[in-house]
Amino acid sequence: MNDAAAHTREQIRVAVYSHFARTGDAPSPTDPAVVTGLPPDEVGSALAALHEHRDVVLDGQDRDRILMAHPFASIPLGFSVMGARALWWGECAWDSFAIAHLLPEEPDVLVATRCPACDSPHAWVVGRAAPPTGDQVAHFLTPVPRIWDDDVHTCANQRLFCSTDCVDTWLTKTGQAAGCVMDLATLWRLASNWYAGRMESGYNRRDSSSAAAYSAQVGLHGQFWGLPE
Repeated sequence: MNDAAAHTREQIRVAVYSHFARTGDAPSPTDPAVVTGLPPDEVGSALAALHEHRDVVLDGQDRDRILMAHPFASIPLGFSVMGARALWWGECAWDSFAIAHLLPEEPDVLVATRCPACDSPHAWVVGRAAPPTGDQVAHFLTPVPRIWDDDVHTCANQRLFCSTDCVDTWLTKTGQAAGCVMDLATLWRLASNWYAGRMESGYNRRDSSSAAAYSAQVGLHGQFWGLPE
């Protein structure tokens, strides 16, 4: 990709993320063109490149529709995240906890979901100072080395449960193999700096070695995370 195309892609990326942060929803196909002044065909090409680069997830049937721009989603995947100025769909447990860390104008957010096993409602005030309290646990189904095989499936199966008993009940009911279980404090640490800088121009996604180092730093280990036991 030449410098001009890379610059255009970054302009569109920032416009998409800013729109999600401000409104709680994905921009329409024309919104980035209006904001950046770029012609629609360049916007479409930039969005396709962002999808290939895993900065956004486009609908497989409608390539003008943005499903996700991590940590934001335009479709319900089990979480709502309410701030003082907007209401977002959270992609997953990880990304729902990350939104408060990504938006400095939001002192905290209210993350709400239901336990996939027993349907009990749960809500936490998630801020940047300390993790929320609670005995609930997060369960991630898809191992990190396969996390991009199906973005929507991966996000839809990073959920919060009442307890490990509820995780076991859900695994038995669905016939799934166990993934990774973590407490709320570990989930909060994982989310806290994962997307640092994503709202600004010039952001670069973590490569595999940086991602592995970050996971180890927050207390995660083992083959699920692509790390030694």
